[in-house]
Amino acid sequence: MLLFSSPRFTDHSPPPGHPERIERGQIFEAVAESFRAGGGAIGPSRMATREELARIHTAAYLHTIEALAGRAATLDADTFTSPESRDVARLAAGAAIDAARHARATGEAAMALVRPPGHHAEPSKAMGFCLYNNIAIAAAALRADGVERVAIVDFDVHHGNGTQAAFYDDPNVFFASSHQYPYWPGSGAANERGAGAGVRTTLNLPLPAGATDADVLRGYESQVLPSLLAFAPEVLLISAGYDAHQFDPLGGLRMTTEGFRTLVRMLADLGRRSCGGRVMAVTEGGYHRDSLREGIEATIEELSKILE
Repeated sequence: MLLFSSPRFTDHSPPPGHPERIERGQIFEAVAESFRAGGGAIGPSRMATREELARIHTAAYLHTIEALAGRAATLDADTFTSPESRDVARLAAGAAIDAARHARATGEAAMALVRPPGHHAEPSKAMGFCLYNNIAIAAAALRADGVERVAIVDFDVHHGNGTQAAFYDDPNVFFASSHQYPYWPGSGAANERGAGAGVRTTLNLPLPAGATDADVLRGYESQVLPSLLAFAPEVLLISAGYDAHQFDPLGGLRMTTEGFRTLVRMLADLGRRSCGGRVMAVTEGGYHRDSLREGIEATIEELSKILE
């Protein structure tokens, strides 16, 4: 397995007290260093190009973010930039692209430990702590490389509205999201299934507050995994948010670290059977320090077993 990370992910600095704080990047660094010390490989990180970003985001939106380089700004009630944020966000998108390409080329799993997260960023606006939609940009890069069918699974506690918006009418990208509902951002109802040629390539698994590991895993077994197998992706991408953990302050689901481990194991097994182990994960939310680190470590451990 190849891990993508960089000390620069601590350079994005929202205001004091913001949940998406620098300490999250420090956790990523600690996990990466532990992985390296155990003999694991860390891939080089590079910034996504404007062409890569423009496959998902509008020219006007890219201009807005570029104009904020070097200064702090408020984009909405939850989303902020600091002087380094534009470059750090481009680095996050680049790491996600390269992790996805590594998985596709080698059949070896990869994971990108990045911030700011991405799945709420829509084509024309920032949202929910997110500037660029890292996983959507990675999926679009694979499509541009010639991959016909890409699947994205999002298990963050919040619906991946930006990723859904990017591919809602695209029959070649399957998007599945499990999330607390109704809850912020308000999207992700079960009847949101895609549009036009993309009907039935969006699958939402809305969960009530208080849902446990058993509830989440049951939904995956009965709905998400069969739909993924039917779609037969060539590469499986995972939006790995750990704020569905029972200790996380931003959500109301009751998952445990072992629940995340089991879920990732299920997805890894599907990736092994359906797409030859071509699986990539990229971090999204997760705001309780211990459960975030435990969830990432469990994910790395399970994805590392894909080729065994």
